[in-house]
Amino acid sequence: MSDASVLLARVAGGDRAALQSLYKLQSVRLFGIAMAVLRDRDAAADAVHDGFINISRRAGLYDPERGPAEAWIGAVIRHAALDIARRRGREIPTDDATLGDTPVEPAQLDSISAGEDGTRLRACLEALPEKNRQGILLAFVHGLSHPQIAARLELPIGTVKSWIRRGLLSLRECLT
Repeated sequence: MSDASVLLARVAGGDRAALQSLYKLQSVRLFGIAMAVLRDRDAAADAVHDGFINISRRAGLYDPERGPAEAWIGAVIRHAALDIARRRGREIPTDDATLGDTPVEPAQLDSISAGEDGTRLRACLEALPEKNRQGILLAFVHGLSHPQIAARLELPIGTVKSWIRRGLLSLRECLT
C-alpha cells in the first residue's frame, strides 16, 4: 500500500493531519496536472485547492481495488481543473510550446499515472495509431473539447470525434 493510500484512508476517517501530509506529498505533481489543463498558475492553484476540498469530502469513495491512490487523487484534481476551465471558458490554444500547448507523449504520462495500470495504459496508448493517440491526449490530458481539438488539428469535428471514439474503443480492448 502506498503512502498516498494510507494517508487517503486516514483522511476518510477525518484525520486533518493526514490531509496536510497528503497535500505535502502530492501537491507539486497535482499542480502540474492542473497547469497542463489550465495553463494559468492562479487557476491551477485554485484547482488544487478545490480538488483537496473534494478529496477531504470524498476520500471514503476511494477503492484501492480500482487503482492506485495517486491516480484517483490526480483524477479529482484534473476534474477540478476542467470545472474551472468550463466556468471561465478556455482560451484558444497557440502553437507556443512554452505555454504547454504541445501534445503530451505517452512517456510523459509517468508523472500522472504510476504503477502497473499506468504501464499498461502507456503501452496501449503507444500501440494506437498517431491520430487516435493525439486526439485522446489532447482531450484527456490537456482537457480540450472536441471543437478545440478540431480547430487545433484543422480537421472537421466529426473526424476528430471518430478518431477519439475509435481510439477509446481500442484502448478499452487493449486494457481488458
